[in-house]
Amino acid sequence: MAQIEIRLPKMGESVTEATITNWLKNIGDKVELDEPLVEVATDKVDNELPSEAGGILIKRFFEKDQVAQVGDVIALISTDGDGVAAAAPEKEIQGATDAAKEIVATIETVKETVANEAIQLDKSGPSGKFYSPLVRSIAEKEGISMSELENLNGSGQAGRVTKKDILTYVENRVNGAAPQPAAQANTSSTPAAPAAQNAPSASPAGGNGFLANIKEPIVVPNPGDEIIEMDRMRKLIAEHMIMSKHVSPHVTSYVEADVTEIVQWRDKIKKDFQKREGENMTFTPILIEAIVKAIKDFPMINVSVSGTNIIKRKDINIGMATALPTGNLIVPVIKNADRLNLTGLTKAVNELANNARNNKLKPEDIQGGTFTVTNVGSFGNVMGTPIINQPQVAILALGAIRKIPAVIETPHGDFIGIRHKMFLSHSYDHRVVDGALGGQFVRRVADYLESFDPNREL
Repeated sequence: MAQIEIRLPKMGESVTEATITNWLKNIGDKVELDEPLVEVATDKVDNELPSEAGGILIKRFFEKDQVAQVGDVIALISTDGDGVAAAAPEKEIQGATDAAKEIVATIETVKETVANEAIQLDKSGPSGKFYSPLVRSIAEKEGISMSELENLNGSGQAGRVTKKDILTYVENRVNGAAPQPAAQANTSSTPAAPAAQNAPSASPAGGNGFLANIKEPIVVPNPGDEIIEMDRMRKLIAEHMIMSKHVSPHVTSYVEADVTEIVQWRDKIKKDFQKREGENMTFTPILIEAIVKAIKDFPMINVSVSGTNIIKRKDINIGMATALPTGNLIVPVIKNADRLNLTGLTKAVNELANNARNNKLKPEDIQGGTFTVTNVGSFGNVMGTPIINQPQVAILALGAIRKIPAVIETPHGDFIGIRHKMFLSHSYDHRVVDGALGGQFVRRVADYLESFDPNREL
């Protein structure tokens, strides 16, 4: 019987695992080549994976809510239409690699000599760290307590404990060896694992971290209160925001910019631009253009921190925080924004925003950002204090554009007039960006906005 192994593909440089959220085909179903087979969720984005072969689905190695590593076999497809394969033995860990199976065999051998008490673990520990169903299952079988899990440094996103981490820990514990901190494996200066690189530590050079020692309050609901469990994306956002506030000492500088010329210019050209390009000209690409110019003037804003090293980024990749219909937030990235003209930026902004709202973003669409912009003005907010999107060191919030009375200076004297103004709120990492650099940068953005050419042609 000809069988094709369907493996979990690589879905971006920093993605090492994915959770199976839904199988689109059942055992025995016919599957066409490139037909969607399974839905998976990563720390970055949700995806449908197409089948790499046509035939009959005869085996699934992972079920819903289980976590698979990149490269794991997740299904078998029979190309000659033979019957469904026999179910795998219960003790077999589905989708395990040969190396993992050897580890499991070793664990099974020593199980008879180790008395483990039966325990049941929650999805999240006291620190708020999330543990996948597979990790909890292995921990429960091996008698690993929640306190042990909490002290285990994971190599996954945001320090998450992976299957490899827990199996390594079990093997070391059985052999009497001290557990190896898995997070130390991700000390490279590449952006492949930003959460691990920037994990909070007791010293600038690194350490075991202190988030595990922070206990959040236990809240008792009152009669009539509604309890809503966070969805997967909200949990990831919460973890990322907490991590960012603990990693980076945040400072925010504010500048008010007069954008009257921009408002009047956009009102003048937007109908013709829509007819010619089929795109809506919003304020966002105009503002991003000014930000890119300022980054070129102050390249030390476009950096990341790894331990005691500063990584100065060559590319200028602008992330734009986008609100989803679910109320969650995602940050698609405009790659090499400095190479795009205003028309190119407009098309990139519109395409990424539409794909985000329609859940069509690819993993690479939300990776590699070097600076983030968030438009709080779209919700009617005048200004905000945004949280840095790690591993970046700065984020700029764009406030609402408002008509206000202002003093207008002319060679013939000053007078009061109606102007369109907005606040820019620049939050930055005070470890590497001091007040002078952070303040000068946001002032330069405002200068570019205020010097906008009202006669500009596209």
